[in-house]
Amino acid sequence: MSSNRITRRSALLGAAVTLATPALLRAQSTDAFPQSEEPIRDQFPVRRNISAFREQHWEDHFDSLGVGCLLADIGSRCVHYWGGDGETYRLYPSSVPMSEELTRRGYTKVVRKAENPSWTPTQSMRERDPSLPLRMDGGPGNPLGTRAMYLSWPAYLVHGTHDTRKIGRQSSSGCIGLYNQHVEQLYPLVQIGTQVRLL
Repeated sequence: MSSNRITRRSALLGAAVTLATPALLRAQSTDAFPQSEEPIRDQFPVRRNISAFREQHWEDHFDSLGVGCLLADIGSRCVHYWGGDGETYRLYPSSVPMSEELTRRGYTKVVRKAENPSWTPTQSMRERDPSLPLRMDGGPGNPLGTRAMYLSWPAYLVHGTHDTRKIGRQSSSGCIGLYNQHVEQLYPLVQIGTQVRLL
């Protein structure tokens, strides 16, 4: 004899699960989907996967490989790296500056590198957000992530980020951001003097 009766216990359990489901879904999506962004239905579609990256060739941007070349393609939100050996090539998704006013384009080079870099917000950053610290040591919460490569332009870097939501978005104050695991792969390849172009 099978029991198909609904018991009081199963009815209460079913009701509790039904009532808790929306709260659980909201709790899971809070970090992954910031509430301040416009709904996707109100935005033009932006392809952010690897197939959206434009194919690039170092010869179209640099006269020679030298010790290496790094191209930050702001339009397709990615970084291309070609090693000086002519064999090494890497492609990574990136974050890009929030606005055209914060975007600097042209040629520069890597002049310094740092592991677990400290961060000092620029004056313009502090004007936009007075709550920023004067300086922050390397570690969790530091917006430069685990590695930084400083460019010859003051206050412009290629660096990691602990906030993975920023990659593939216009989210920086001028720098090019990479996932920490990607910047850690790129860091030993990039030498001081590596040519850089922000396109």
